[in-house]
Amino acid sequence: MLIQNLALYEDKYYIYVNQENDPLFYFFDYDVRTADINMQFQHFHTFYELCVVLCPTATHFLQGKPYALQTFDIVGIPPNVLHMTQYPEGEPCKRLIIRFNLPRMGSGLSNEYEQLLSVFHQEAPVFRFAPELRSRLYRKLNDIFLLAPKTDPMRSLILHQKFIEFLTLLFLHQDENEYTGEADMTPTEQKIYAVAAYIHAHYAEPLSLDFLSQQFFISSCYLSHQFKNITGFTLTDYIQMTKVRNVQSILLNTRMPITDAALSCGFTSFSQFNRVFQKHIGMAPSQYRKQHRTLSAEE
Repeated sequence: MLIQNLALYEDKYYIYVNQENDPLFYFFDYDVRTADINMQFQHFHTFYELCVVLCPTATHFLQGKPYALQTFDIVGIPPNVLHMTQYPEGEPCKRLIIRFNLPRMGSGLSNEYEQLLSVFHQEAPVFRFAPELRSRLYRKLNDIFLLAPKTDPMRSLILHQKFIEFLTLLFLHQDENEYTGEADMTPTEQKIYAVAAYIHAHYAEPLSLDFLSQQFFISSCYLSHQFKNITGFTLTDYIQMTKVRNVQSILLNTRMPITDAALSCGFTSFSQFNRVFQKHIGMAPSQYRKQHRTLSAEE
């Protein structure tokens, strides 16, 4: 299926190159999402991710801040950044998710690879381009779509090369990004999402309903009610989940002792941390690290 004469797409079409723990890894996921299976809370990955929107509207959250999306927008998500996409009621939304790792390059190319990935670390890594450039970018993705079924012995290398061409084009033309970050929200929604973004930026600090209500000049009762109404979470649960997600990232990506990880994310009591982690994740932190950590034994 060719969407608006630009993007090739097929439901439940997957492209794999290696596994997500490998130094070089690609997973292209062509699929649909609907409002009834929107994620409850923001999540993170240990790899890079691109969310390519192929439906009229959606909203992407990065560290609690909402970004309004439209067809052919591209969201760049670095590792270990909390995010989620919300899709509207109505028709299923087509989208392409690209998850990938690039190997650490040796002498000669390491700086270039770092620059390619720098586009993911912008304050608002959402890209919207004029038609001509957008067409050039999507031709690279369409090449990958068409090359994937081939049994050529160089298939994986060619897919990698095409994706590097895509990233290079994105990097070279990032200054032509037309995305303005606009989101159609009421003043109350703007205020609540500003509170959510503040929590993500200051999760390691003491946070409470009273403190945040003073910080944003609104009553604690109003904040409590509207936060639950708009995000679906109580303020306390949202603060706890943000802290827990950041502890999870530390447990997966470092050798930091669990007690230090808890302290670094704002938990002042280890017994409280264990209780909160168990409540939201369903297992003890030590068990989580043992089951999910990605560092190899020799690292």
